Amino acid sequence: MKTLEIRRHSIRSKGGDHLNQTGVKLARLVGQNIGPFDRVVTSTLPRAFETAIAMGFAVDEQNELMSTTGTSVEREAPWPLSFPIYAEVIKQGGAATSYANKLVKHYAGVMEFISEGRSALIVNHGGVVEMGVIACLPDYDFSTWGDAVDYCEGARLYWEDGGFIKGEVLRVSK
Repeated sequence: MKTLEIRRHSIRSKGGDHLNQTGVKLARLVGQNIGPFDRVVTSTLPRAFETAIAMGFAVDEQNELMSTTGTSVEREAPWPLSFPIYAEVIKQGGAATSYANKLVKHYAGVMEFISEGRSALIVNHGGVVEMGVIACLPDYDFSTWGDAVDYCEGARLYWEDGGFIKGEVLRVSK
């Protein structure tokens, strides 16, 4: 079995592009308790890249797909929404579904890259985390997963026989 962790970036100052000192501290703390990862992929936005580095992981790839959802997706699924609400939006088959399915394809490519028994890390953004996770597990019950992910939170997905088979939400203690 292979594992994929998908996490939201850490804390930045309001309106800023880069992590603030509190964000660096949080990412370091989270990074001490995760990994190792054979592949690390982030969005192209500085806060995602900086989060992975502050966690202690070199970034192998940056991908524009995970940087923004676009206006049509934001209209259907304005961040923040809970996992159950995002799941309902994804079932509707609109722009959010199309975007989420592109994320699944990208994530599957990451999983094909790593060896059996190994793990990968993806760092992106609120809304992107939830929609991608839900599309990876289309028949999964997200009713207990709660609110949108906060800083450095996300999900761990398990990959077997060419597909995602289960997942768990990852929360950060405050």
